[in-house]
Amino acid sequence: MYASERHQAILAKARLVGRVEVKSLAEELDVTPETIRRDLTVMERRGLVQRAHGGAIAVDRLGVEPGVADRDAVYTDEKERIARRALAELPDGGSIIIDAGTTTSRLASMLPTHIELTVVTNSIPIAATLATRPNISLHLLGGHVRSQTLAVVGTWPQDELATISVDVAFLGINGLTADRGLTTPDLEEARIKTLFVESARRTVVLADHTKFGRQDFANVAPLSLIDTVITDSGIDSELLREIEQGGPDVIVA
Repeated sequence: MYASERHQAILAKARLVGRVEVKSLAEELDVTPETIRRDLTVMERRGLVQRAHGGAIAVDRLGVEPGVADRDAVYTDEKERIARRALAELPDGGSIIIDAGTTTSRLASMLPTHIELTVVTNSIPIAATLATRPNISLHLLGGHVRSQTLAVVGTWPQDELATISVDVAFLGINGLTADRGLTTPDLEEARIKTLFVESARRTVVLADHTKFGRQDFANVAPLSLIDTVITDSGIDSELLREIEQGGPDVIVA
């Protein structure tokens, strides 16, 4: 059995029963547990499963969007590297948007103190991080706060975004694919992200490797509107090439 056939069999079972175990999969597919672990790693990078102790869970069986605390606790090293590399994309002064997200929050905490920046955000945690910084002119969008992401959404921030233009937008995202571009679970949050892209002269997406190959419910923007994607070294090389062919430069941190 080829690897692609194993992946299909593993995914079909995970979707049917919810959770799969390494030991039982190895026995059923007549391969070693190490082979199954490698398969699950590849499938997680493609956004098909989420690794769990001793096995994995199909992403589309998780049922709920993870909260900020849950997302902040995973892939911490990768997010730190991505955020640190994103500092090189900052304008030398000027204005930026920082989208809500756990990787973008790390970028906010790393912003230099020696340059004057105007920062627009829809994130309550990011606003709290930057509110007392003397070199930051902070603009927090007003509206309804989503408890899952602590992001401000709704018609109020949409109206505000129609009046601004910034140098760079730093976007967090849930999924990136060559055919659907950027996607996220919530329609209201997707609309704000779309307006972020439209309001910026350049858009830089911060996304760890698990976001590549994953598709969520709400469309944000095609890859052709994205200038740069910064990810980590866990990215699958085939997925990286697919995203690059869609238009943006992909930087591996």
